[in-house]
Amino acid sequence: MFPAALGGLRAIRTFVERFCSQAAVGRDTCLRLNLVLEELFTNTIRHGYRHGSHAPVWISLARAERALSIVYEDSAPPFNPYAWLAAAAADGPQPQRRPGGLGILLTRELAASREYAYVFGRNSIRLGMKLD
Repeated sequence: MFPAALGGLRAIRTFVERFCSQAAVGRDTCLRLNLVLEELFTNTIRHGYRHGSHAPVWISLARAERALSIVYEDSAPPFNPYAWLAAAAADGPQPQRRPGGLGILLTRELAASREYAYVFGRNSIRLGMKLD
């Protein structure tokens, strides 16, 4: 559990690096995992809580034989980033599209699977990442 403030980024990086070391996750995958979580976390702070909060963000990580499972949850107002991304893409060609969303696009591209749900007052994003 991490407070939804920019100071939490350092703690998340430490958490991810410790997990990767203990779970024997390769450097490239660990860097991608850090990047995905940083994007989700900064979006929570900037957009979900409007520049920070003491509300918690919950992150859990697990390793299977050939994949990682990531669960990212916050209690910000409901927001499905992947539905928003699809709606933004439908707005037209790149020059005409609404600004923003590149971080969400990045998390979508780096994860092999993704799902969103709003459950018990939490945004819950579940991602799967293939191991190198």
